[in-house]
Amino acid sequence: MTESSIRVMVVDDEEMVRLSLTDFLEDEGFIVYSASKDTEVMEILEESSVDVAIIDMRLPGVDGNALIQKVNDIRPEMKFLIHTGTTDYSLPISLKDMGIKREHVFKKPLMDMNIIVDAIKSVVV
Repeated sequence: MTESSIRVMVVDDEEMVRLSLTDFLEDEGFIVYSASKDTEVMEILEESSVDVAIIDMRLPGVDGNALIQKVNDIRPEMKFLIHTGTTDYSLPISLKDMGIKREHVFKKPLMDMNIIVDAIKSVVV
């Protein structure tokens, strides 16, 4: 699968982070959707197919772990990466059981966003 056919959703309530990551991934050739909260995620998924979602852990109304589980229930084929500013974030067993690994968790701020590109390519094979 080439970058130009990989569909990525960036979910972050911090507008600057969301727009920066979205713009970077679009420049890298990905098809990118963005959302700031869980309801926007569900609206996008009603109309579009997404290969991988990059999810922030602190979102209004729902935490990222719960959102990943909710999305996985309706789209089990989707892959997930975690992008968090929480320094003590620990990957729960429920997400590990879904195939999310430690190397799929990225701490903000990322100094080199190319590692996200590599991670997207590694989970969408």
